[in-house]
Amino acid sequence: MVILITGITSGFGRAMASRLQADGHKVYGTHRKDCEPIPGVTYIKADVRDPESADATVKAVLDAEGRIDVFISNAGMGIGGPLEFTPFEDAQMQMDVNFMGMVRFLNAVVPVMRAQRHGHIICISSIGGLMGLPYQGMYSASKFAIEGYCEALRLELRQFGIHVTTINPGDFFTGFTAARSKNLTADAMAAYPGYADSMKDIESDERSGLQPDHLARKISGIVRKRHPRNRYIIATTVQKASVLLKAILPSKWFDCILASYYKL
Repeated sequence: MVILITGITSGFGRAMASRLQADGHKVYGTHRKDCEPIPGVTYIKADVRDPESADATVKAVLDAEGRIDVFISNAGMGIGGPLEFTPFEDAQMQMDVNFMGMVRFLNAVVPVMRAQRHGHIICISSIGGLMGLPYQGMYSASKFAIEGYCEALRLELRQFGIHVTTINPGDFFTGFTAARSKNLTADAMAAYPGYADSMKDIESDERSGLQPDHLARKISGIVRKRHPRNRYIIATTVQKASVLLKAILPSKWFDCILASYYKL
């Protein structure tokens, strides 16, 4: 299969590209920064914030292969902090990369798959796209947007034989933790005295989380499925249980559970 992945410099993207190439697929991946290349993977310099870059990337794959069988929207970033103190520019960047970056590439990929009458779109969301996470509210908002978009896209594209799958990872140990931009201003810390400790707990959970290779192995199996599920939650048992609890508990009860965890 011909597979295009956004954001393969590190973390999930690098692990997926490496695994899928080893499986025998023809893998293309986008990157913004220079990095050590994975043998056998074709790198394309691109920025998900630039629609022309998305169009050029898809054209390059088509010129070389004539088709795209699987598209994995993976590129993303995260910001942390109380929503009240999130600068508008940071909020805009969060949505522009995580959500609109996906939309830009899908605007280029979908017509290709529709003409082919087949394809599989896989969008990396998060457990944070199924529940609003305190002090990661803008990140959750960007992932909730992915969820709604993919739910609608799945229905629109089923008539063309195109599958749309969302992936909801839990805590993983990747470079995402160190790269997260956090608002640690004195005003934010004074207004929300539990914020700093909560962020330490969040990052501790991530550093002790699953390895990216675990997700890559799951993706390896998913791309081979003739009838993939709409959603795959790739997380620890406890984190999967939290998603179930949100679905079955009264919202006020679940809010109390999250508030307790985040010391609110």
